Amino acid sequence: MEIIETGFKELYILKPRIFPDSRGYFYESFNRRVLQSAGIHYDFVQDNQSESAYGVIRGLHYQLEPNSQTKLVRVIQGEIYDVAVDIRKGSSSFGQWYGIHLSCENKLQLLIPRGFAHGFSVLSKKAVVLYKTDDYYSKYAERGIVYNDKTLNIDWKLIPSAVLVSERDMNLPAFGQLNKDISI
Repeated sequence: MEIIETGFKELYILKPRIFPDSRGYFYESFNRRVLQSAGIHYDFVQDNQSESAYGVIRGLHYQLEPNSQTKLVRVIQGEIYDVAVDIRKGSSSFGQWYGIHLSCENKLQLLIPRGFAHGFSVLSKKAVVLYKTDDYYSKYAERGIVYNDKTLNIDWKLIPSAVLVSERDMNLPAFGQLNKDISI
């Protein structure tokens, strides 16, 4: 597995080594020893999976301390544009975002550390997204930033008329209104 730096501290792309043959392919999607040998130490405790149709935007979501989460995101069907926004106070990349195409074809994964808001848009007819977290979901700690925040100006790679967003995500606060209790 190749670990690729993104220019954001602790935000990595994981590129697996694929072993194709006449039957299909095989690859390791996760190997704790490989990550640990690269100085990346997480104890993942929960797997989450979502299915979404073309045009859906989920996010931008995060959890407050002590329940913030590291996420390891991959796509097992379709394609998404995955976005991570640095909300770590004091970070040199605070308020900047990183986006990457993840698909069942490219088999790339995005390792998103604690202190990032996360979201994605669905670029294929349907996408199934699977991600690991290193802490459990906490309704009390869940927060978010509205997907179309003018300050962040994220290009979700969709035409505006195709965008589908939940009512909850439509009503999330703007980036400039981040809770004062963010200390991650």
